[in-house]
Amino acid sequence: MSPTVRHAVAADLDLLAPLFDSYRHFYTQREDAAVSRAFIGERLRRGDSVLLLAALDGADGAGFTQLYPTFSSVRAARVWVLNDLYVDPAARRRGVAQALLAAAAEFARADGAARLELETDHDNLTAQALYDANGWRRYDGTQRYHLPLAAA
Repeated sequence: MSPTVRHAVAADLDLLAPLFDSYRHFYTQREDAAVSRAFIGERLRRGDSVLLLAALDGADGAGFTQLYPTFSSVRAARVWVLNDLYVDPAARRRGVAQALLAAAAEFARADGAARLELETDHDNLTAQALYDANGWRRYDGTQRYHLPLAAA
């Protein structure tokens, strides 16, 4: 079966929390189910992000993506940041990531956004190949900066 994607709701917290914890662990954070559950639960409760949940073979929890809203002052338009994308290892190489990317793009278009943005680590070649193959374009001539405000 092909993967399906739907908007996550508060009742999906038990599915999302372990996926989110695995995602954080992939990015070198220590596993902490309580922190992950609290963070993703707050996003769901407050509605300050959009979470898309993938199902495969009729079972939810194959992967997720999380989008955060921001704006482009120059374009005078909304922009969505695809901040998180994770596919459960058992569901990889079965079209789940592509389905999540397509659903994110469909959502952002329907919302009237000017664009979707994302970033990934310079050494995450698998993710880079996925984004390249799905029509994402790299920024040319820009430098991204960040200012740490709290200990990581």
